[in-house]
Amino acid sequence: MAPPVAPGSKLAEFGGIFARQAAQGSARKVCPQGVPSRCACLVTHVRRYSIAIPAFLAYMDGMQRNRLLSPLTWPVLSFLVVIVVGAALLYAPASWQEGQNLSLIDAAFLSTSAVCVTGLTPVDISTVLSPFGTAVLLLLMQLGGLGIMTYTSIVFLLWRNHVPFTSREAVSQELLGDSFNLKSFLLQVLALVLSIEAVTAILLYWHDPVFFYPFSAVFHAVSAFCNAGFSLSSNSLMSFRDDVVLNSIIAVSVFLGSIGFGVLREALGMATGGRMGLPVRRFSRFSRLVLKTSAFLIIVGAVVGFAIEFWRVGNEHALGEGFDLALTAFFQAAVARTAGFNTVNMSSLSEATLLVLMALMFVGGSPGSCAGGIKVVTFRVLVGYIATQFRGEKQMVLEGRGVPRENVSRALTLFFFYSMLVGFSTFLLSITEYGILHGTKSAGPSFLRILFEEVSALGTVGLSMNLTPELSSEGKGIIIFNMFAGRVGLLSLLMAVQSLQPRKAYTVAEAQLPIG
Repeated sequence: MAPPVAPGSKLAEFGGIFARQAAQGSARKVCPQGVPSRCACLVTHVRRYSIAIPAFLAYMDGMQRNRLLSPLTWPVLSFLVVIVVGAALLYAPASWQEGQNLSLIDAAFLSTSAVCVTGLTPVDISTVLSPFGTAVLLLLMQLGGLGIMTYTSIVFLLWRNHVPFTSREAVSQELLGDSFNLKSFLLQVLALVLSIEAVTAILLYWHDPVFFYPFSAVFHAVSAFCNAGFSLSSNSLMSFRDDVVLNSIIAVSVFLGSIGFGVLREALGMATGGRMGLPVRRFSRFSRLVLKTSAFLIIVGAVVGFAIEFWRVGNEHALGEGFDLALTAFFQAAVARTAGFNTVNMSSLSEATLLVLMALMFVGGSPGSCAGGIKVVTFRVLVGYIATQFRGEKQMVLEGRGVPRENVSRALTLFFFYSMLVGFSTFLLSITEYGILHGTKSAGPSFLRILFEEVSALGTVGLSMNLTPELSSEGKGIIIFNMFAGRVGLLSLLMAVQSLQPRKAYTVAEAQLPIG
């Protein structure tokens, strides 16, 4: 049954006019054209359409409303609402320390960075925000991390079960059906997240109760697992560069938050013999891909970074030597894929090492996790696709199973969109940060600093070469959009926009073009 048309809407007005005109035409006894048979036929059709067209218009009006609040657009809208509310709270004087203030653009920047679990900040939160302000930031991180993890995990489970996502009724039936208990699923998510964060907070407090006092321990634990990278210290974790225990706690928590809830459930089921989590005896194909690719990226990133800085002269004081340098390389490779913690000043690293970190930030973590980037599975599909092309094979095989062409197409599309957005945003930042918009002469930051900031924002990582506080208002707006797009997901954002557009009922004849 078609949904009713809203009273006073354009569709209702148009339907009423058409019905009145049809009634007037049918009441005429003499044909204006002098052709009674054709006129009678026309009147018959008008009578039919006077009923069908308003019903059709009512249906279309309901479709527009459903399209706006569809499962594809709802996550985008919910993120925007939380960001706006968070910005309003952070802009309130109660969130500032005495003698400090926060501009509206900085409040919006901080709120977006927290909800999108990025970690970039234009101000020193340890000196600007009051205890209430830091509590708001903590809540935004938790809402952003838990909301993202919950939603993306549900979407991923639905996709693995081949649920037609375009149908609201089918999604609702699958979520509430016997094969998938939504309440149980959400409780497992909440229990896992809070348990890991609680253990991390206890370990941090036990290790250093002075710096990691109770609130600080909870704040850093949530920031680590949600892959936010915020710290209550003005220099992040640089004071703990040589601390093996602290580096290990943070790196493990960040890793657990970046591998995804599906992998965590399987690991929990294997550890408890099926009593908790998923009752499985071995990791699934997806989990094996995530774990193997993540380990590969961390190991290769750490080894390459260590080799570059080991042979570089003059960095011993900033980065350490021997084991200390190895620890630094491992920590930065582990967190650079998704979290913004740093134990060294990013500006002290060589350009080659920064390029390695940007590659890790671009890839990111696992689907269904708190991490950003194109995701490790996309990276693995792209590498497999290139290898398949070199071998001249028709099918790509990963972990013993063929990869559908649709997955390859999505991976290539995602890589293209990410690359295009990085390039376009870097171009815009090169304009805004050099005073070109305002006609002023400014030296501006180096191209590498701008590119590093952009990749970090889009990958929702949070590492910076100390550029964030120097950004103009226009530059901060560009970074805000990139953080939002990177967290929601470019493909998800694209599908949400596409769902609002009417679909064409035809296709055009195709013709081959020379490529390459």
